Amino acid sequence: MPPSAKAVLHLDDDRFKVTEWQFEPGAETGWHRHGHDYVIVPLTDGTLGLDLPRNQTMTAHLSRHIPYSRREGVEHNVTNAGKDYLAFLEVEVVDDHIAHRRRATMERLMQAFNARDLEGVMACMAEDCAFHSAAGPEVVGTRHEGRAAVRAAYAAIFDSFPQAAWTEGTHAVSGETGMSSWRFIGTDKAGRDVDLCGCDVFAFDGDRIALKDSYRKARG
Repeated sequence: MPPSAKAVLHLDDDRFKVTEWQFEPGAETGWHRHGHDYVIVPLTDGTLGLDLPRNQTMTAHLSRHIPYSRREGVEHNVTNAGKDYLAFLEVEVVDDHIAHRRRATMERLMQAFNARDLEGVMACMAEDCAFHSAAGPEVVGTRHEGRAAVRAAYAAIFDSFPQAAWTEGTHAVSGETGMSSWRFIGTDKAGRDVDLCGCDVFAFDGDRIALKDSYRKARG
């Protein structure tokens, strides 16, 4: 049996996990799947041997202090394929799962709006939620505070636009803030067509939306 690589944990908090992997010649990590995006920072020059799914293999040459990154989902067994000691730091972004879940909430919200599913829309909102609409008398537009007020405001949007579609949606999360951009194409109750771009800025309570703050282009 080949020797096992040694893992030394240097940092493990709510955002990052930093592990130093130390390999004697021939040492290996064993098969594993990466659950997070990560960065590798080589501490030595060296050559990695990589066992991959479907019986594939490859080698990767490391240069000291020259980092590289990989996405969540990589599956492999890593071996020191060189003749000398090898080490690197593995920096995992452990809060990416939170960002993935929040992005999924934003995607579900847009899908629910397009399906005119008011219950589905409200399922994306936190218990203590708010909606700041794009137009209104205040500097933030019109404030709708609390689930009942937010629900009524969303219902009014569906009522005002018998035909409505939020298209070309893109979603991004950075820390506690999310943003969706979209193109709204609809017809109001008077038969007027509307076609404009806008965005929503979100604040979160866990995985659900505590504040939906809307902005849109004004066409004139």
